[in-house]
Amino acid sequence: MALLTVQDLRTYFHTRNGVYRAVDGVSFSLDRGETLGIVGESGSGKSVTCYSMMGLIPQPPGRIESGTALFDGVDLLRCSPEQARGIRGKRISMIFQDPMTSLNPYLRVSEQLIEPLMIHEKITKDEAIKRGLAMLEAVGINDAARRIHYYPHEFSGGMRQRVMIAMALITKPELLIADEPTTALDVTVQAQILELIKRLQKELGMAVIFITHDLGVVSGLCDRVLVMYAGRVVESADTRTLFYHPRHPYTRALQRSIPGLQPKGSDLFTIPGLPPDVSKPIAGCAFSPRCEHAQDPCRQRDPALAELAPGHRQACLRVQAGELT
Repeated sequence: MALLTVQDLRTYFHTRNGVYRAVDGVSFSLDRGETLGIVGESGSGKSVTCYSMMGLIPQPPGRIESGTALFDGVDLLRCSPEQARGIRGKRISMIFQDPMTSLNPYLRVSEQLIEPLMIHEKITKDEAIKRGLAMLEAVGINDAARRIHYYPHEFSGGMRQRVMIAMALITKPELLIADEPTTALDVTVQAQILELIKRLQKELGMAVIFITHDLGVVSGLCDRVLVMYAGRVVESADTRTLFYHPRHPYTRALQRSIPGLQPKGSDLFTIPGLPPDVSKPIAGCAFSPRCEHAQDPCRQRDPALAELAPGHRQACLRVQAGELT
């Protein structure tokens, strides 16, 4: 039985300027100990998908229109506030994109780090501090006994991100959601953070959802990948299949955008155009205005995910018709 099963999740934002279909029919599952990557351009619905499951969508203007998100048998979208509090921060933890805006600048790191323990495990503050020190050391922060009493602004960007990881893992969750945790970091620190997440996942046996716009990061970290565009999943497969045999034109375009895969001396590839406005009706395939393979049927018919091989699904009409290989 899967640890997490999401079916037909739809999250819309109702604003004065229209209804924005940020997540529009997303389905996936995640097994215990598995790492799932969710990739796509900014605005594709990656973060909103996970925020919806965590109950972090502001309502209003956001509204979960339909769907289920079963976590170990509990529907996260319809459980009581008491059930949600018992799961969120304890069994499911999240690392947010920007640690400087996620950490409270007025509170010392020690107070923020031990808060999940004080809430969920009802232990003494001294015991919580001991566990907090051990977790800071586990994520690679030297001189933790002194630095635990620092304020967030006294840490570098990489150290703040390590604090966020320590906060997320201190309760030993069953599922970790990492929302672009390396976006603002330099390449060296990024590699250290990714290696740290992999090591701690192995030690704790937890499942991980890794949200990113960087396919290169996904290649060495994830078991399976969902590719999202305009609030929908356009391709899903295991990582090896997705990299060696991508089928959807959007997935191929994302791969061509990886600088390391470009021939030396050639111009960097960019996907033409912009993602669609999801507040307006989209006729046919949402990617068709930017797709070099689009034909008239692509602009008229809304493609559904279809299975090409066991575990490999994609939503391109021309691939499904055998016209593109």
